[in-house]
Amino acid sequence: MNVFVPLIAAFLLIILLLRKHVPIGPCMLAGGLLLWLARSADPAALFVAAKETLSLSRTYDILLALYFVMCLEIELRLSGTLSGMVNALRRAFSGAKALLALMPAFLGLLPSLGGARFSAPIVEELSQGISISHEQKSAINFWFRHIFEFSNPIIPGMIMACNIADVPFSEFLKHLSWLTILAFCVGWVILIRPLQIDEEPKPPMDSARKKRETADLILAFAPVVSTFLLVVLFDMNASLSMGAVTFLLFFVLRATGRFVSVRDTVVGALDGKMLGNVLCILYFIQILTVTGVLPEIVAAFRASPLPIPVIIASVSFIIGMLTGMSQGHVAIVMPIVAAMGTGNLDLAGVAMAFGVAGQMLTPTHMCLVVTVDYFKSNFFGTLRPVLLGEVVLLTIFSVYTYFTMA
Repeated sequence: MNVFVPLIAAFLLIILLLRKHVPIGPCMLAGGLLLWLARSADPAALFVAAKETLSLSRTYDILLALYFVMCLEIELRLSGTLSGMVNALRRAFSGAKALLALMPAFLGLLPSLGGARFSAPIVEELSQGISISHEQKSAINFWFRHIFEFSNPIIPGMIMACNIADVPFSEFLKHLSWLTILAFCVGWVILIRPLQIDEEPKPPMDSARKKRETADLILAFAPVVSTFLLVVLFDMNASLSMGAVTFLLFFVLRATGRFVSVRDTVVGALDGKMLGNVLCILYFIQILTVTGVLPEIVAAFRASPLPIPVIIASVSFIIGMLTGMSQGHVAIVMPIVAAMGTGNLDLAGVAMAFGVAGQMLTPTHMCLVVTVDYFKSNFFGTLRPVLLGEVVLLTIFSVYTYFTMA
């Protein structure tokens, strides 16, 4: 059987279940089981996929990173630091629109699987008093958090892409960095500009409150900056660095008169539903690997008569959708790029742009899962403006690449 038949059937099943408001995790699990039935129906394959899911360090890095992100959010929210930071930023910037775009974008500089859970409460706080739907808030948080996928030098997928495709790191960043500016502009036009916001005059503030809010601003940004430095300077993984920052923040908050209950934080961050969804998605990805779906997709495209850039774009987009992670499509597609043209910036750029687009349009993307879960938004309502944004982004990128490719 052609590999694309069960693949399409699985995605149709996932879409059908999502429309019936079934949680994302069970939807992905159902799609994975359908693929398993169509490919082998061997119980041993499910056992192997489960064993690999539970034995991969990536699984625990993702789960722990998400848990500590939620701990950080609870610490900042219960201590009043989050609210104080938003108030300080509102006074510093002329409009709430700019903050709605800039805050998730800034926090997106820190590569963390599911890290949109940290920026989501900030978007929620900034949107207070604004006529905005849950889906709009979800789309804003999700879109702007990922605009640096093309230019952030510490994103694992970017580092892997350069090493595998054998392209100079600095040249690759320069080659794709304009997409970050384009993504911001596209997101602004589609998501931010239509919002109707009545800017209220800023009331006078006494020096004590101003000092407090300034301290809140520093304390809120400190975990992001600290984690960023731990990842860059000490090469720590996401879960370890966030765990260390979360632990230290308890003492810092207490020293500055912002008491937070350890029990409320530790217990409150145990979101079984979200963590279960993540486990189901990771299991789905391993089912794809164990049943041979991913390598067969690559082989099918390599054997086709399509032009090489079209093959690279198609495979990257599909693998991006299937894995929901930059490391996923990079690890699978970049070796093909290297085989077809080592050091070719254009082909590597096509693989990256279309792979990122794929991961932005799939329920396997952790950030989409946690964003929809946080805002309790409709999955398809959230994805609709994101799809429009990706169509615009890829169209402009494709036209530019067509006329400039050597």
